Amino acid sequence: MDFSGLISGAGSFVWIVVFFVIALAVIVAVHEFGHYIVGRWSGIHAEVFSLGFGPVLLSRMDRRGTKWQLAAFPVGGYVKFLGDKDAASSPDSGALSGLSDAERRMTMPGAPLWARAATVAAGPVFNFILAIAVYMGMIVYSGVPTDLPVVGSVTPTPFAAVSLQPGDQILAVNGVQTPDLKTFYKVGTDLPPAATVTYRVDRGGESIEVQGPHPFPPIVGSVHPQNAAMAAGIQAGDVILSANGTPVTAFSELPAIVEATQGGPVALRLWRDGAEMDMTLTPNRRDIPTEDGGFETRWLIGLSGGPLINPETRRAGPLETVELAVGQSWYVAKSSLSGLWHVVTGAISTCNISGPIGMAEVMGDAASSGPEVFLGMLAALSLGIGLLNLFPIPVLDGGHLVFFAYEALFGRPPAEHVLGRLMMLGLIVVLGFMAFAIRNDLTCT
Repeated sequence: MDFSGLISGAGSFVWIVVFFVIALAVIVAVHEFGHYIVGRWSGIHAEVFSLGFGPVLLSRMDRRGTKWQLAAFPVGGYVKFLGDKDAASSPDSGALSGLSDAERRMTMPGAPLWARAATVAAGPVFNFILAIAVYMGMIVYSGVPTDLPVVGSVTPTPFAAVSLQPGDQILAVNGVQTPDLKTFYKVGTDLPPAATVTYRVDRGGESIEVQGPHPFPPIVGSVHPQNAAMAAGIQAGDVILSANGTPVTAFSELPAIVEATQGGPVALRLWRDGAEMDMTLTPNRRDIPTEDGGFETRWLIGLSGGPLINPETRRAGPLETVELAVGQSWYVAKSSLSGLWHVVTGAISTCNISGPIGMAEVMGDAASSGPEVFLGMLAALSLGIGLLNLFPIPVLDGGHLVFFAYEALFGRPPAEHVLGRLMMLGLIVVLGFMAFAIRNDLTCT
């Protein structure tokens, strides 16, 4: 499916909503299915599996006595187990009275502690599994670069004629040897901006020298959602010829030019498919993660650079695919938690917290950039929802796990009246957080 063809520009309001609902429905369905299937395996009966809230549009009763339903407002979902008073899994003492031991064992409150804890934890765990599975699929589809700097393809540019060809192994750049791909990237990154550089390559067993542009010319590799470049219609593959009248030969020159404006307009001259065009962008103030785990605040237009040379790829083995996908998931989760901690401590702006409006716009922008970007954002959102649900706040899964830990420690659950007050407090906290995030969506730029 050509997502970018469906979404004009940054995306119409209708398509933004459509793709956000699709992403959210997938994430919620996986989360709730985790609760349902582990509960079923643990001997706890599910009365209702609902995708969405509000009036029921469609429903079906399965042979196990579970009602599967689709509700009108697809902004969440729930599984109501036997013995639950409501969708938040508050125990219903009235429904439990008069049940036999066997019947009580099928309820959530009457199940063993291990079964309840496993059932509750399964929702976030399935969100993590979804993210890992998406990353695995992307790795299998695109492959991974080979260890050697072998040219797979060359990105089109308007610069000096490129003599590099697919299959060339790059032996050196400007006289600096590049025995492997990692070294080639480091040499290319450290190389000063220049219109042309000299590549020594192995072509068919013969070592020759050819000329070509900088290894990292000002090619747009990706356009970040919710930034000036996305709003202006810049596309991956565009080549930046100049910024504020200054010719650009390497992408590394662009950040300093943008930062120097201190939020002022940036006039770009672009090359796209043989044609030149002009655009003027206004940078956004953004907090971005650093390699040491911190954050720095910079003026950005929302672009990442792309390489001149796309390396030859190979198919990753099963274990390598899992390892890479888990590593990517861990990086995204760690960055998300680090960002939240820096917001709480006041180190970065609270505008880094987005609500449903902001997330919908991000998913719409991601869809307009293509399936790969959309799937990457879906995986990141699934990780975020899984992490959020593990926070020790009553009404969230993490809050229930805290109650179970209390029960394991003291041999009894919290008193029902205390539990009710804590659940109400948790609901207030969650609704307050949502209101704060929506305020950010409406006021932050």
